Amino acid sequence: MSTAKDPAEPQNQAQNIIVIHPGSYYLRIGRASDVNPVKIVHAIARRRKPGGETHRDGVLPSIVEKTKELLQELEDCRLQITHTLQSCVQSNGQRRYATPPQQIAAFNRRSQPEVVPDSQTDWTDKDGRDVVIGEDVLSLNPKGEYNVHFPIRRGELNLHAGVGGSLFAVMSDLQTIWEHVLRTRLDINPSDMKQYRAVLVIPDIYNRAHLREYVTLLLNQIGFGCCFLVQDHVAATFGAGLGYACVVDVGDEKTSVSCVEDGISHPNTRVRFDYGGADVTQVLYWLLQKCAFPYRECNEKSPLDGVLLRRLKEDFGHVNLDVCGSVEKSFTVQHPGMQKRNYTLQVGDEAMVAPLSIFYTELLAITGANRTAPKTQKWCSSQPHPEDCFDAEYLRETGRRNKDNLEQSAIDSGTLANADAPDEDLVVDGLEQEREAKANDRDYLLPSGQLVGLDQAVIQSIERCSSDELKRKMYSCILIVGGGMKFAGIGSWMQSQLARKIPAVYRSEQNIVSSPKDMDPEITSWKGAAVMSCLESVVELWLTEPEWTRYGLRILREKAVFMW
Repeated sequence: MSTAKDPAEPQNQAQNIIVIHPGSYYLRIGRASDVNPVKIVHAIARRRKPGGETHRDGVLPSIVEKTKELLQELEDCRLQITHTLQSCVQSNGQRRYATPPQQIAAFNRRSQPEVVPDSQTDWTDKDGRDVVIGEDVLSLNPKGEYNVHFPIRRGELNLHAGVGGSLFAVMSDLQTIWEHVLRTRLDINPSDMKQYRAVLVIPDIYNRAHLREYVTLLLNQIGFGCCFLVQDHVAATFGAGLGYACVVDVGDEKTSVSCVEDGISHPNTRVRFDYGGADVTQVLYWLLQKCAFPYRECNEKSPLDGVLLRRLKEDFGHVNLDVCGSVEKSFTVQHPGMQKRNYTLQVGDEAMVAPLSIFYTELLAITGANRTAPKTQKWCSSQPHPEDCFDAEYLRETGRRNKDNLEQSAIDSGTLANADAPDEDLVVDGLEQEREAKANDRDYLLPSGQLVGLDQAVIQSIERCSSDELKRKMYSCILIVGGGMKFAGIGSWMQSQLARKIPAVYRSEQNIVSSPKDMDPEITSWKGAAVMSCLESVVELWLTEPEWTRYGLRILREKAVFMW
């Protein structure tokens, strides 16, 4: 006799699934049944041991030394973008106009802050905690006795030679932050953790050794009952409800592009750049300083000033060609130990030039991000791991040994002439792969060694697709996700740039999706992972702790929803 299914069962199941999307600046975590995830600053501060070494990760990437050559390069690029904007037309057909920077600077020099009396606040380290997590980290006294760590930087684990930079220390920081959110924000008792399942959103270009650490963290350290991993670009297509898309993910410190079809991210099309919204923030700050930024004490290395500059980028930044001339803006500065101050300033095309730095990457020289070679999947896959008995390194070495043994036994038996061993095809030679990976990286670099703009990266990613039909599909659906490109009008700008550069045969197909289902593009991937976790077809994907302990990376290779 068959029993009817309880209609509430999927909802109950979703309440026991925790979706985790860790980023360079924010951590998004929540139940699959939640409308929106909990979002906290992905940082931790630990009290320094007496006489211990100091380490403080910044909110923004560091600015490189401003040499005469660098300043000239930045200025040349700024003028190029300014001239491009002046040659554009508004929606009413009239030419754009701009207020001279000297006029804006004159206004800003005269601007004096309005001080609000009795508005002083205190630093958050007065309560004597040994560990501080999330937004509270930003309000710690920079001269205090805490070391500050962001466990993920540029989309990768933040490994470095300083204190707290070892793999063990970084994974411990992740465990402390995630367990804190699970306990305090999601009200999950640590003793009940085995009843919960975890879905971890990982980068589309991943490091296999790091995936091993993540699964160990989820199953052995935090103690989830089971888990599975999904790439962020694949999750984004599920979140947007699309069967295929060229996914453009601009985060805080990294930007990645890949082509996804039917839940598979095509490895050859994947590329990642070490720049994002935080680099755009530094570009905006440089532009504002050129226009006599009235908050003269601003220090981009200070956490609270870094947060302020991020907010100004989000409030001021746009690519709306109908906004011409200077616009009056206001902002508030409130730091512990000081009175609140209200500032007024004028902003011109600086608000448009900064967001366009992801297309004109010479401006990213301010943080050195335009000098970092892009990463492809082959770059990450070339890192062998002793536990994975099917990686290229293992197959290459065992293939060679098998060939040598076959040849030796054939010589001993007298059957080998000058012919090659019959099993030569078993040899997996990584040199060819390495050459191909380097060629892929070169595709994303200009002859001068600088990165191409985002529009060119999209074209090069799609052009790597294996068939004309697949290319046509990808040009017809370009999905923009992530929080680093949330500027009004930037989707239209990208569309116009692509229209001029893509092969003529695909131009009529081109379509850009920037906020699918009216969803915040920041949470598209998180939402997609939540949707995936509740599908009946993912039952086979869940990885349990006993399986992981017994088989390690081999079971992950077998169960992963992506090509290993």
